[in-house]
Amino acid sequence: MENKPEWFVNWFDTTYYHLLYDHRDEKEAKYFMKNLISFLHLQKGDKILDLPCGKGRHALFLNTRGFDVVGSDLSINSIQAAKKFENKSLKFTSHDMRDPLLRKYHAIFNLFTSFGYFEKEESNIIVLKNFKNAIYKNGYIVIDFLNITKTLNELEERQEIIKNGITFNIHKYVKNNILIKDIYFEADQKEHHFLEKLQCLDLNKMEEFAMKAGLKISNTFGNYNLDTFDKDLSERLILILE
Repeated sequence: MENKPEWFVNWFDTTYYHLLYDHRDEKEAKYFMKNLISFLHLQKGDKILDLPCGKGRHALFLNTRGFDVVGSDLSINSIQAAKKFENKSLKFTSHDMRDPLLRKYHAIFNLFTSFGYFEKEESNIIVLKNFKNAIYKNGYIVIDFLNITKTLNELEERQEIIKNGITFNIHKYVKNNILIKDIYFEADQKEHHFLEKLQCLDLNKMEEFAMKAGLKISNTFGNYNLDTFDKDLSERLILILE
């Protein structure tokens, strides 16, 4: 298996990452989770894995709805922050989703574009195989990815975002079918530079990965309302795999 990309660990494990993306709020998380729970007909007591879970906003809400939830993430800082919310039916662990999972779940959620951050396409198939091996018969895998077609059509190459007095200067571009985000800012009297790299994966490529992993895509949605996916108009590409 390929090594964990240095940029991946360094950026995702910083407070600056969480600051830049702090618009991913509790209201949005709860709304999406309610819709998924209803659509998948999940029952109280069912086991759900949220991977990666960040600081646990989705996992926390799922637990309040009566589910037995594990939240896992590569970021040690995120897991440490989430562990204070643990209880008998809510646990947080550090885990790389390219490594095998040891428990079985009724559903595995991979949310908010947490797929395709690797150097090799083969890693995506490894992830899906790990997910498949960790769900019960008739279980579900949910992949919530951005709609890369719409994203690239509307790509804003230069952005300036100000959060808590920090100005993030962002340059977005595509190289070798990788969407790259160069992020520059000053904080703590230092200049910082971080990268994000995301494979440009469309529905056809996702279907190819699913087939190679021994899975099938049963449903595709284009937003958190779970409306029908439209490759030109939808904000998200949400997949239900079985």
